[in-house]
Amino acid sequence: MAWPGQYWMLVLMWIRSSLAYPASFVLLLIGSALITVTDFVAVLIMFSHIESFGGFDLGQMALLYGTASMTLGIADLVTGSIERVGQRIRTGDLDVWLVRPVPAFIQAIADNFALRRLGRPLQAGLILGLGIGAVDIEWTVVKVLFLVVSLVSGAVIFAAIFVLGGAFQFIAIDSAEVANSFTYGGQQLTQYPLSIFGQDIVRAVTFVVPLAFVNYYPVLYVLGKPAPLGLPSWIGLLAPAVAVVMTAVASLAWRGGLRRYRSTGS
Repeated sequence: MAWPGQYWMLVLMWIRSSLAYPASFVLLLIGSALITVTDFVAVLIMFSHIESFGGFDLGQMALLYGTASMTLGIADLVTGSIERVGQRIRTGDLDVWLVRPVPAFIQAIADNFALRRLGRPLQAGLILGLGIGAVDIEWTVVKVLFLVVSLVSGAVIFAAIFVLGGAFQFIAIDSAEVANSFTYGGQQLTQYPLSIFGQDIVRAVTFVVPLAFVNYYPVLYVLGKPAPLGLPSWIGLLAPAVAVVMTAVASLAWRGGLRRYRSTGS
């Protein structure tokens, strides 16, 4: 069986488990959406006192927030479970994964798949739709297609960071929070214009951990805004290429972590 089939087989197993208690599932889904929407409520409160922030009006901020939350939400839904790999290493459960006829990576990203995580991308989609309708630009087929491609690319970049965080736990087992600072913390960063931060931070999220390519540079390109650091305005078009590079790096890191693994000895 090809790996997509193996992944969905495991995911459906966890979905059936979560839907065994439908009322609990619905409440958790609503709670997840409400918790994540509070970030945008803060933006609305802020714009009740100002007209622009970092060169972005409210509609543009909605577009920026929506793309940041959507990309993380998709990545978290599909691969976020890999952040538990440190627990599996500590308890020795990873040994069981390695003898099953399914790649350990597939088992890691499907582990305890939580359908309630749909709450984040659902509320992000609502705000993204409002942002698209509110921004004062001429939407063309090219811009719409690029926005869709950039959402996929951003989700892949976040997913790669999740995998890199999982791979790092082969070295430092109790280090899930380190990865969270780049995933959930990265979403907090990218939902605001990077121009409000210092140039050193902008360089770091451009050339070191390329969070700026998750949504900021693509959104700048769609809105026709100039890029910071003297970079060309079309730099957002490189988001798919950055996603491919991050995927390759994450794959190498995961394989390296597995080769380094020596079991718990129990």
